[in-house]
Amino acid sequence: MGQRILIVDDKLDIRDSICEYMRLAGFRAETADNAESALDRIRQAPFDLMIADIEMPGLGGLDLTRLVKKDTSTDVIVMTGYSQNYSYEDAINIGASDFVIKPVRCEELLLRVRRVIRERELTEERNRMLEKLQMLAITDGLTALFNSRHFHSQLELEADRSSRYKHPLSLLLIDIDRFKDFNDAFGHLEGDKVLVRFSQILKSCLRANDSAYRYGGEEFTVILPETSAEEARTVAQRIRLALEAERFTPVAGRRVTNTISIGVTEYCPIEDMPTFIRRADEAMYISKQNGRNRVSVVLPPAARVSNSTI
Repeated sequence: MGQRILIVDDKLDIRDSICEYMRLAGFRAETADNAESALDRIRQAPFDLMIADIEMPGLGGLDLTRLVKKDTSTDVIVMTGYSQNYSYEDAINIGASDFVIKPVRCEELLLRVRRVIRERELTEERNRMLEKLQMLAITDGLTALFNSRHFHSQLELEADRSSRYKHPLSLLLIDIDRFKDFNDAFGHLEGDKVLVRFSQILKSCLRANDSAYRYGGEEFTVILPETSAEEARTVAQRIRLALEAERFTPVAGRRVTNTISIGVTEYCPIEDMPTFIRRADEAMYISKQNGRNRVSVVLPPAARVSNSTI
């Protein structure tokens, strides 16, 4: 389906002839007879390109271009029969993609339209590639969770937000129990399946504003904004029980259960990030020491410890 083009001109014969020519060229062309009507149309459903006359009753084409470029991503070609009053620079400086002098042959206008559309497509493709590269830079390739590099930067942001708005912030540090033994027994490919499935379970247990990260190997972290340690304990138990209920079949006829140990802590506004992370790691280590498959909470500053077990 062709791109959407809006032709804006107060002269019926001009806008209809351009519209018909663009439709024959494969575009979905529509018309408006004034700038105000064009604005309404574009705000309802943005067009890929607008072709607008500069001289129109009421709002002129240059002011229309300025408003369209301010509020939308629509490209603009402006036309005028008064070349002595306007320049290419005037049009480009307010955001237009091209400037055409009337009378214009439809064949020439079509070439300009195709050039602008092609440049638009190239820009959109470049932006998509940049977004993809940016996502790859902060995402773990196996689990599709965020990676540890992004974890550290995001934790700084959330800690700053927590201090500024006086909201609690909690952190989970999670380790899959005896994961090396599982890999040794069944192979790394089966181990990768566990990591991928656990990542899916992890995301399913979180709210929209929570974020999960692969911290390294079989370790994961979860940042819980606006969440106290007790609330975080509840989240951690939900994650633990969800994995415990999952069954894996690394070899035919054998069903295996995997468990996790989780450390929970809450942010203290006066501390640095290494201290905050270290306390979550301490809580997780307590879970390991106490038999695994459990949740332990270490609270600042007195390091009160509370364990939740199965």
